[in-house]
Amino acid sequence: MLMDQMIMDHSQETTSNENTAHIPVMLNEVVEYLKPERGNIVVDGTLGLGGHAEILLKLIGDKGRLIGIDRDARALALARENLSAYQDQCDFVHENYANIDAVLAKLNIKDVDRILLDLGISSFQLNDPQRGFSFRAEGPLDMRMDQDSYISAFDLVNSLSEKEISAILKDFGQERWHHRIARYVVQRRSEKPIETTKELSDIILRAMPRHSRREKIHPATRTFQAFRIAVNRELQGLEEALDKCFDCLKTGGRIGIIAFHSLEDRIVKQKFRSWAKSGELNLIVKKPLRPSDGEAKFNSRARSARLRIAERI
Repeated sequence: MLMDQMIMDHSQETTSNENTAHIPVMLNEVVEYLKPERGNIVVDGTLGLGGHAEILLKLIGDKGRLIGIDRDARALALARENLSAYQDQCDFVHENYANIDAVLAKLNIKDVDRILLDLGISSFQLNDPQRGFSFRAEGPLDMRMDQDSYISAFDLVNSLSEKEISAILKDFGQERWHHRIARYVVQRRSEKPIETTKELSDIILRAMPRHSRREKIHPATRTFQAFRIAVNRELQGLEEALDKCFDCLKTGGRIGIIAFHSLEDRIVKQKFRSWAKSGELNLIVKKPLRPSDGEAKFNSRARSARLRIAERI
């Protein structure tokens, strides 16, 4: 009951504070199955605005330590503000979680007790039109999680061949109409560069057969997802990160991964099963946990979330 009250209080604080407008997904399940304990060293490899981290810090106590990693410098700065009460036991690192080994080495940490990765894009990022992640508001075609990165969605959309764009939409977005959309994109950019999210969204709508526009999700959803994954090399980074996370985990340590689409979840599932088969890891849950009906209704972002938890043997 005390834990439920802590999480309820945290959720209310999160929704009422401008700097913490992002609601952490599956917080109850993360706490229940990751089981952070007093004095633990915990890595939140996708810190965001610190939603998960705050409750983890409360549970590990003043003797615990949290290493918060994020590629988004702006989000990291806001997380530092939001977690200022815990600043003496936190390390905030602007880095890709795929480099967790280098981060820990620099901090002189050999191994850790708990690792959490929330692989979704945050509401904070989606709701900023200047970041270019969403087709719902006009903004530049950017989609970079790390603003120091060189390659943006604009570069991919306007320079890749029709065949390369088609492959990205098929492989990373599982878009049925990848050939048509790629052809329309190349045709349109021959007239002028495609510069904004609205321009790309309009091209996608024109490319889609009329009957396919009546699906539950917006017709541009899969294409935007595909370009975002390609820009940030999310799947390649995840494969690297899982291997390094496993190496950094203490015996008896636990790792939790929240994925939001089948491509990510498949990589996590295969890695976990491989380690379990070799006797190196114990699957705490055999199938991924899903958000409760109440959470899915309250927070639409949580609906597609899948949480897998495993423990190193």
